[in-house]
Amino acid sequence: MASSLFSSPAKPCYPTTRPPTPTLSSRAAAPRFAHGLSAAAAVKASPSLHRLRALARPIRASQQQPPRRRPEYIPNRIDDPNYVRIFDTTLRDGEQSPGATMTSAEKLVIARQLARLGVDIIEAGFPASSPDDLDAVRSIAIEVGNTPVGEEGHVPVICGLSRCNKKDIDAAWEAVRHARRPRIHTFIATSEIHMQHKLRKTPEQVVAIAREMVAYARSLGCTDVEFSPEDAGRSNREFLYHILEEVIKAGATTLNIPDTVGYNLPYEFGKLIADIKANTPGIENAIISTHCQNDLGLATANTLAGARAGARQLEVTINGIGERAGNASLEEVVMAIKCRGELLDGLYTGINPQHITLTSKMVQEHSGLLVQPHKAIVGANAFAHESGIHQDGMLKYKGTYEIISPEDIGLTRANEFGIVLGKLSGSHAVRSKLAELGYEISDKEFMDFFKRYKEVAEKKKRVTDEDIEALLSDEIFQPKVIWSLADVQATCGTLGLSTATVKLIAPDGEEKIECSMGTGPVDAAYKAVDRIIQIPTVLREYSMSSVTEGIDAIATTRVVITGDVSNNSKHALTGQSFNRSFSGSGASMDVVVSSVRAYLSALNKMCSFAGIAKASSEVHESASVQSKE
Repeated sequence: MASSLFSSPAKPCYPTTRPPTPTLSSRAAAPRFAHGLSAAAAVKASPSLHRLRALARPIRASQQQPPRRRPEYIPNRIDDPNYVRIFDTTLRDGEQSPGATMTSAEKLVIARQLARLGVDIIEAGFPASSPDDLDAVRSIAIEVGNTPVGEEGHVPVICGLSRCNKKDIDAAWEAVRHARRPRIHTFIATSEIHMQHKLRKTPEQVVAIAREMVAYARSLGCTDVEFSPEDAGRSNREFLYHILEEVIKAGATTLNIPDTVGYNLPYEFGKLIADIKANTPGIENAIISTHCQNDLGLATANTLAGARAGARQLEVTINGIGERAGNASLEEVVMAIKCRGELLDGLYTGINPQHITLTSKMVQEHSGLLVQPHKAIVGANAFAHESGIHQDGMLKYKGTYEIISPEDIGLTRANEFGIVLGKLSGSHAVRSKLAELGYEISDKEFMDFFKRYKEVAEKKKRVTDEDIEALLSDEIFQPKVIWSLADVQATCGTLGLSTATVKLIAPDGEEKIECSMGTGPVDAAYKAVDRIIQIPTVLREYSMSSVTEGIDAIATTRVVITGDVSNNSKHALTGQSFNRSFSGSGASMDVVVSSVRAYLSALNKMCSFAGIAKASSEVHESASVQSKE
């Protein structure tokens, strides 16, 4: 019985050494995550105990395989059968989350970070949805799609989504063609319920459209074409084999199998991938991909089941954001493969997990979608231990309750030089801290940030890493400044109505001041801002949280607004126009100032988008007039 208990010990997910006998001096320096029985040198071990120790002996660093190099990118094949491509759709599917609208500049910043993270393919957007999205995808293709990053000089594939029609495919190709490795991703529904009620087309018509549009994408000069049979998880198997065979003949290089409504269980989805691999003629000439939604909370499990069954591209998003309940989470899928690769037939990815924490925080700031504290890998409580039993185990040996090192995902809080930031810290120390946290910003951006830092440091005895990141997000990772905050003054209490006076700087540099009353200081300040900017808006969401503990903590505010912004944005799946919502965030030690900053951030996004939409409309109208003449 003892043999069965210890025959398959949980293995650490990175090189470890066996822990020493936990003495007072050795506990603090004990290496992490080695699993096995502690040595008890003072006790004479019986033969059975020796046998148990041998069975439970951890993997040593010398026995670990060194990191493997990313195979050369070839669209329709991977030379290493164990390598899994990571396809990130945060900027496309992730942005479909309500309130997650990002500006072109924000998308570019995130795309750069995704490249540093090591993502193989970046689905940068749905170019046909709006002129802004097309411009954003084009900018990403030009810059990120041609800039090598890291020691290996990695350049990600830049992908644009399109429905199966020529207009969408033309827009996608126009956006991505500037990249070194461009890809068009086109899709059409294949389940009976979708074909009958949404498309109102016969299976034969759907096959003909898919075949024709994949061939059309290839005819434009795009040698990397991905095809998705939407709602494949509920589609007829034989029909799937047939349509996939036809698009392979037409030139598809990747076949993405979506569980569009998150309906499948892991064993079902794994069998679906295995059946497609076994029964689709020509499948050896294409890569099988997965795209799993999280409606039943099974997106990560389904994705891993698909990978084990033969899929070699996994579609994911940072923090699992996306339509409805979201998508498979990149950080969960990647770290599961890293930690339990031995049970996944030796699969590995090209992701650098050291960038996971920074990427997660960046997406939270730009999308406005915060992760829940207990979110796996990147949640605030992911490495917190409050239970007495857990704390006792952690103090004795960290491997008792942690299977992943915080440092492995870039979550580092210790400063090897002992630098503690405060009001006397100079620019060199502050810049060193930013580099330690993984942030690379320009000299101008640093000077803007350092000014804000000094303002906070004058009021706080000690400035924490969390304070630094909140200020950085508020100062640097913001939309294009159209309206900026100069001053705000508010009064409130039980003796009368709350009032606020707000001074904003207009796009032309003119200062504008308004006063207003409200039910509270934030309401009064928002009404004053509305009187200055004069854009009808509806406040959909408002939330505030403390960055750190203590009465002098920085407050971060998040808002989501909608307005009467005319736009022709279209939903990727339904094709229906929709009114965009815009999120904004702000940070300050004053809750009213933090709230106004967040509101202005959202308004600037709205104004920026409205300006782009208006400019595009004017260009279109001018072109129409010229064609008529």
